[in-house]
Amino acid sequence: MKKIILTFIGIAMLSVVSCTDDLNTEPQVELSLEQLLSQDPNAVEGILSRLYASYALSGTNGPGSSDITSPDAGEGAFLRAILNLQDFTGDGMKNRWGDDGLDQLTTTSNWDSNNKFFRLFYDRAYYTIPQCNNLIPVLDNVDIPNKEGIKSEVRFLRALAYYNLMDTFGKGVLVTENELGITTPLPEASRQQLFDFVESELLAIEGLIGNSNGYGRANTYVVDMLLSKLYLNALVYTGTARWDEALTYSNKVITEGGYMLTNNFLENFSGDNDTSSEIIFPLIADAVNSQSFGNTTYLVNGSLSPDTMTISDFGSSDGWQGHRATKAWYGLFGDLDTSNDDRAELFWTAGHNFEMTDYREWTDGYPSTKFRNTDFGVLTTPTPFSGTDFPFYRLADAYLMYAEATLRGGAGGNMALALEYVNNVRTRANATPVSAADLDLDYILDERARELNLEGQRRSDLIRFGKFTGGSYLWPWKGGTLNGTSIPDTYRLFPIPQTALEANSNLQQNPGY
Repeated sequence: MKKIILTFIGIAMLSVVSCTDDLNTEPQVELSLEQLLSQDPNAVEGILSRLYASYALSGTNGPGSSDITSPDAGEGAFLRAILNLQDFTGDGMKNRWGDDGLDQLTTTSNWDSNNKFFRLFYDRAYYTIPQCNNLIPVLDNVDIPNKEGIKSEVRFLRALAYYNLMDTFGKGVLVTENELGITTPLPEASRQQLFDFVESELLAIEGLIGNSNGYGRANTYVVDMLLSKLYLNALVYTGTARWDEALTYSNKVITEGGYMLTNNFLENFSGDNDTSSEIIFPLIADAVNSQSFGNTTYLVNGSLSPDTMTISDFGSSDGWQGHRATKAWYGLFGDLDTSNDDRAELFWTAGHNFEMTDYREWTDGYPSTKFRNTDFGVLTTPTPFSGTDFPFYRLADAYLMYAEATLRGGAGGNMALALEYVNNVRTRANATPVSAADLDLDYILDERARELNLEGQRRSDLIRFGKFTGGSYLWPWKGGTLNGTSIPDTYRLFPIPQTALEANSNLQQNPGY
């Protein structure tokens, strides 16, 4: 982090060339980023999109490129990394490949600081953070349209990176634009310090970022969603509950954002989901112009196999035979053959076994076809890469967060409204509405699994509900055993990567590793 240079797809430095010789146009003058924006203020749009791309792509030179050091470019993408760490370590999804540390994640066992998947997630965050830090002072010194709004988007993307570090590793190095040029190792920042920084940044930009920045960009309600999640998990992160604030900001998304549930659940997970009325913040994918092995291609292709299904029906020309759900997920729907819940129909059962006796065996467990590369209700020409955007935040999650915060005693919560929101989610899926007597915290956790699994949230949910570690809740292959076993509370955090410890002697390993 001492010497990371801001690079933005060749935009950061432009050349003014001599045209006296068409065959010899060597650069004569190079423009700094500040000079570039002074001459062409509209260039900030391309620079900003590059920052957003650090969450959606592995690199900017095609699917084989990577912004960070990675043996496989696709593995270094943010979305692929967060799915590996949030979903495959939990109860719903398992992966069968087992390559170079993936078994440790899918069996929630034998974690160590040399696992490349921990390093890739950590490195991805510390790729994005310095880029934001370098851009912020430049924006302060140039005159561009909507400068405060643009700067707020940059600060949001930095805060999001720090939020994910706080959630997964519980600590890190807190570096901002104020530390530019410092060459000595910075001190370790605690979880509380990271929480305080993320909170202060989000509160500062919430009124500045604007409500209509365009599809795929952060706005007021994207900030409110992250604030909701920050406060919903505050008891885990800091030891102090913040249910009131979690309710306040989820309510703001619901009542002020103008978002609406789609008529059909699958509209959020199909190739044309950019038209969804429900998605609050997407990570954009494109089958031609922004190909990646790490975006929703990982979810679509990874859940398909030409051996047991017709993969072209899901818009893909390539099935990787990787991911299958366990009965801990599809068991929540009861008998899949008789369930009227549309979400229950998204598990592929033909040729597969209900029990995951061997997580390495493709036919053990049911693949999920929740994500597909076809436009909604339309036959689409199959492609090897997915063009389906990832719904990082969507309204159904805000509904369920409001209900949870109300059940936990958030001030101003309305139980009748909480029940209405939960039933809005269920009736959209043609599931039977529940009564007030049914609505408790255990039910919310299960409904979050039915609605949000494979969306990068499950591990954090299980930790917040006290179900991730210990032995009170077991799932297939938890702790590396078929029927699941207790795991220590140290697993509520991932180990700090060994490379990070070696790079900064001020960092200390998390307890238990």
